[in-house]
Amino acid sequence: MAGYIARRLLLTIPTLVLVALAVFALIRMVPGDPAQLMLGDSADAETLEALRKAMGHDRSLAAQFLHWGGRVLAGDLGLSITSREPVLPLILTRFSVTAQIVVVAVVLSSLIAIPLGMIAAWRQNSGLDLGITAFSTLMVSLPSFWLGLILLLVFGVWLQWLPIVGYVGLAEAPLRSLSFVVLPVLTLVLIEIGVLTRMARAATIDVLGLEYVAHARAKGVSEAGVMVRHVLPNAFAPTLTLIGVVLGNLLGGIAVIETVFTLPGLGRLMVDAIFQRDYPVVQGVMLFIATTYVLVNLAVDLAYPLFDPRVAAEA
Repeated sequence: MAGYIARRLLLTIPTLVLVALAVFALIRMVPGDPAQLMLGDSADAETLEALRKAMGHDRSLAAQFLHWGGRVLAGDLGLSITSREPVLPLILTRFSVTAQIVVVAVVLSSLIAIPLGMIAAWRQNSGLDLGITAFSTLMVSLPSFWLGLILLLVFGVWLQWLPIVGYVGLAEAPLRSLSFVVLPVLTLVLIEIGVLTRMARAATIDVLGLEYVAHARAKGVSEAGVMVRHVLPNAFAPTLTLIGVVLGNLLGGIAVIETVFTLPGLGRLMVDAIFQRDYPVVQGVMLFIATTYVLVNLAVDLAYPLFDPRVAAEA
């Protein structure tokens, strides 16, 4: 097991370096001069050149990357061009809003989708299976922004049960804060239920066809015991991989939901920074999201031996 963990950790290091290199290269390909944006159109050439030199833009790209990488390792992602705030604290403040929504949505959708998928597989080709499969396919097909707008219209405008704009921090007013995140969380749960249910169903069907399941049934183990003790641990392993992918994708693609529900999260920060051409913020958010995605998948890899006996045996 120790060797398995060490290999995964060692593979993560070059992945993170490649992520940082890709983010650095993409930002350098964006047209525009950050120094010009910071000083405005009225700045003279000498002032612009002095600022470019202070920012390190007069060096080679390799030197710029090494300098920037060293600052990143020290926790310095630079200053925002528009607000003049340090980028890392700004990202962490916004990330708390995003994480609150995404983590809750992934946990709830997993708790609902895995039993649904297992029930559909257990009653394969029955009316119940067809109903669950149709529901999951419908949820996969719906655009998240459209579903979010429908929920806003129904619960915010028609029924007036929940607020439709604004946000209050969890520390400021916990109950009121929850009212602002119910609809975003519900939107993500409904969308991700479809993906996870289909995966759980397919994985469960594969496991139900294995010999040890037939052997357990032949020994007189109840269907509930077969499903919980024998099928669930083995069918959960591939679903766990998809949960990690879903979590990473939501962290990176939450901008649409945050825009629909006017939430001050990480995705909204990214969108605003792009429109304002705030390169340090864009670069910092891209690096933060990519790094989080890599670390989430590392955590899934490290947890995999706990659910897949084959991986545990190899590890």
